Amino acid sequence: MADIKELEAQVAALKADVESLKANAPQDKLSMVVMSGDMDKLLASFIIATGAAAMYEKVVMFFTFWAIPALKDPNKTVSKDVVSKMFELMLPNGEGGTKLSKMHMGGMGKAMIKSIMKKHNVMSLGQLMKTAADSGVEIYVCQMSMDLMGYKMEEMIDYPNLKSAGVGKFLAEAGSSKASLFI
Repeated sequence: MADIKELEAQVAALKADVESLKANAPQDKLSMVVMSGDMDKLLASFIIATGAAAMYEKVVMFFTFWAIPALKDPNKTVSKDVVSKMFELMLPNGEGGTKLSKMHMGGMGKAMIKSIMKKHNVMSLGQLMKTAADSGVEIYVCQMSMDLMGYKMEEMIDYPNLKSAGVGKFLAEAGSSKASLFI
């Protein structure tokens, strides 16, 4: 009789362990920090995000620091202080103003890569961003970085799943993801 009670206790403990593992298992999700505002790294980020959207139930991108200007709509303006205006003058004004991380060559490198991309039917950054939006990719913009650089949500692109958030939101998303990336 003692053996049966001991066996029942072991089975109950195993069931509890399995339930705990299920509750803490990663979700079918990719979380990505996008920090670089370089065109080639943004392209890579959105290529990965759109590919992952076909594989995972959820894809979350967290834009911070130098990646944020790529999300700015160049046709939207808001009132800014002097320091924020200086940042705006020094940084790209939307995805069209981004530069290559290497071999920029005074703008020739960007023109060359765009020509090669077109020749090989590779989507532009703008097209990839639209595909990501259509695929349900969520984008969170780091509120602290926006505050430091003088950006406001009102000047960001029209994107269906674009929200501001703090690092805690990214950590919560990444903590429950099957994969996390930093670009």
